[in-house]
Amino acid sequence: METLKKERVRIGDFKRFNMKEPPLRQKHYLRPITWAISYPSKWRHRAKIKKVDMKDVKPPYLLLCNHNAFLDFKIMTAAIFPHRANYVVAIDGFIKRKWLMRLVGCICTRKFTNDLMLVKNMLYAIRQGDIVALYPEARYSLCGTGAVLPESLGKLIKKMNVPVVTLIMNGHHINSPFWNPGNRLVRPVEAELKLLFTPEQLKELEASAINEELAKAFTYDDFKWQKDNQIKITDPFRAKGLHKVLYQCPNCGTEYEMESNLDALWCNQCGKKWTMNYYGELEAEDGESIFAHIPDWYEWERQNVRKEIEKGVYSLKTRAKVYSLPDSWGFQPLGNATLTHDMDGFKLSGSYHGSPYNLEWKPKSLYSCHIEYNYRQKGDCVDLNTSDDTLYIYPQKKNFSVTKIALATEELYKYVMKK
Repeated sequence: METLKKERVRIGDFKRFNMKEPPLRQKHYLRPITWAISYPSKWRHRAKIKKVDMKDVKPPYLLLCNHNAFLDFKIMTAAIFPHRANYVVAIDGFIKRKWLMRLVGCICTRKFTNDLMLVKNMLYAIRQGDIVALYPEARYSLCGTGAVLPESLGKLIKKMNVPVVTLIMNGHHINSPFWNPGNRLVRPVEAELKLLFTPEQLKELEASAINEELAKAFTYDDFKWQKDNQIKITDPFRAKGLHKVLYQCPNCGTEYEMESNLDALWCNQCGKKWTMNYYGELEAEDGESIFAHIPDWYEWERQNVRKEIEKGVYSLKTRAKVYSLPDSWGFQPLGNATLTHDMDGFKLSGSYHGSPYNLEWKPKSLYSCHIEYNYRQKGDCVDLNTSDDTLYIYPQKKNFSVTKIALATEELYKYVMKK
C-alpha cells in the first residue's frame, strides 16, 4: 500500500469545498440582523467592553480574538460596532448554510493546515477595506486558558501590514465550558479591545518578536478571573463533564478513571472526590485538594504527557470510526480505520469502497490539533485535516482521552522542534 502525505491524499470521489472563491463583503442588509442577534446576549450578560488605544483605529485592520464559547462571536460583533468584518471560520461552521455564511462575510478554512488560500483571501478582504476577524487559537479553550498560537502568525501579520487589534474576553468559558456547553448566565462578562501594533511598529519588528507579544496578549485564565471577581455560579451541574479535561487522578495517578456529575468530580480507582464550589475551585471531600485550580491540574497532565514523550514511550493505537467533511453539504461516513498516535505522529489506515488509504501527520506538521467531546452525539473525537478534507475520527478504545491526544500533539511538536 502506498503511503501518502496528508496534503496529497484524497479519499472518495466527493465534491470538495472551493477555497479559491474570494470572500464577499458582508451585505449591508445583513448587518442589522447580526447586531440584532448579538446585542441581546451582550445585554443579557451585561458585557463590559473596554477599548484601549482604539480612538483613531479604523478599518481595515486585523482583529485577533481569544476563543472560549459561541458567545465570543456575539461580543465581538458588538465590540466592532458599527463596522463589518470578514470572519475566518472552520468548514464545520458552513454545514448546510454556506450561502448564508458567505453573505455575512465568512472565510472558510480547515484547521491546522498550511492554507495558502486562506492567506490570499484574508489579504483580499483587507484590500476591500474591512476588518478581518481571526481566532488564532483555532479551537475553544479546554479549561479557560490560552492555547498555543501558530508560529506563522507573526509572518502573516507583517505581510498584511495593517493595524493589529486584540479582543480578549473573560467569563465566556465559565459561562459555557467546552466540556459542558450551555448558558450559566454569567454576568458581567468582560472584554478588552486593544490596539496591539500599528503598521509602523510592525515594520520595526521581526516576526518572532511579534509572536512573543501575541503570546503575552493571549495569556488569560477564566477560572482565575472568576475567583478574582467573585463570580458566583450556582448551577447544580457545574462540574458535569469536567472529567473530559481532567482525565488523570492526581491522588493515585490513574488515567481514564475520572468521572463527574452535578458539582462533583471523583476517581473510580482510588475513590478520591472533589466538589467544585461556587467560585470554580475544587475542594477535596477528604484530605488535600492537591489541585484547587482547574488549569493547574490540566498543566500537571501536560507535564506527565511530556515525560512520556521524553522517554519515547507515548503511544496510542485503536480502531476508530471515521467521517469525512469534504464540503459544506455534510458528513460522509468512511467506515472503520486504525488510528495510531505515537512518537512518529498520527497514522490513519483504512479503506473506502475497496480503495485502501494510509495517511500520516508527522509531529512537526502539527503544532496542535482540534478535538471534540461527544461531537454530534457520537462520542469524543479528534479532527485531522488535509488540504481538501476534514476527518472526524472517533476512537473506539474504551480507555483513552482525546484531551491527552491534544496535549501529546502539542508536546510532540515541541519535542521534535527542539531536536
